[in-house]
Amino acid sequence: MFVLGLQGSPRTKGNTSILLSAFLNAAADIGAQTKYLDVAHMAIAPCKECGICEKQGFCPIDDDMQQIYPLLRSADLVVMATPIFFYGATAQIKALIDRSQALWARKYIHKLNDPRGNWRHGFLLSLGATKGKDLFEGVSLTAKYFFDAVGAHFKGSLTYRQIEEPGDIRQHPTALADASKKARALVIPSINRKKILFIGTGNTCRSQMATALTQCCFGDRIEAESAGIRPAEEINPLMVEAMEERGIDMAFRRPKSIEQAIRYGKPDLVISVACAETCPTLPGVPYQHWSAPDPAGKPLETMRRITDEIEEKIKRLDF
Repeated sequence: MFVLGLQGSPRTKGNTSILLSAFLNAAADIGAQTKYLDVAHMAIAPCKECGICEKQGFCPIDDDMQQIYPLLRSADLVVMATPIFFYGATAQIKALIDRSQALWARKYIHKLNDPRGNWRHGFLLSLGATKGKDLFEGVSLTAKYFFDAVGAHFKGSLTYRQIEEPGDIRQHPTALADASKKARALVIPSINRKKILFIGTGNTCRSQMATALTQCCFGDRIEAESAGIRPAEEINPLMVEAMEERGIDMAFRRPKSIEQAIRYGKPDLVISVACAETCPTLPGVPYQHWSAPDPAGKPLETMRRITDEIEEKIKRLDF
């Protein structure tokens, strides 16, 4: 379970940061992996409206946003936190939102489904200095469209008025407790999912396929991850093409090592899809081997058949 927090206030340790930290700390306390991004101090250029993301599905601007796309795709819960500037989000987090047009384009123009998109949630934390009744209308609407673009179901918000001076949020009678309570409510249903680790040799193809297909089918009750005993630099482009033919988006995935995959806890089951004799076992973790042809150097048609075989095995999972 991975919770990504996006902090949009220019104040590094201001009220927005305090509120988001309370949320993330509560999530971490019950076992979630969390990451806090100080978006306001990252190098994220505004969208140039060049149209390349609509044609190719990727943003060409080389800045910190290229690190954020994979995090958005790997998150189970995305938390957007921002103070109100002129009834909207800050310019800094708005740049991130606008650059998420690349993910919107993959979903709505290229018709590709993010495997985690059926199960990912989004939540808004916001605060403002005034007490106007419409203070959060603009940012709430922006958050809903942002979460839709990144493939997250909007699960509501916590908003607080008349928070202006440094540390004001600590004086609020319920804000920090509210954030902790909401974090637990959103995280607990997912933290208890069974965990499967698919292991391959380079984590470029079969293990990536199996993970994505499991996420598509059973993401509400199984947390699927993949790794390689000798992870490569990039995933297999023919595998990406074969999966895209099924409407499944493999963008922003990178091979990882077994050590990286189990950093936040051991799986409940290990399934080898490529390395039956050389695949390491984890003490106390059940192990299975799925025989699947090696796609190295084979044409797209072979990749399609392998995808079919793995999908059939996924459908028969009894776990």
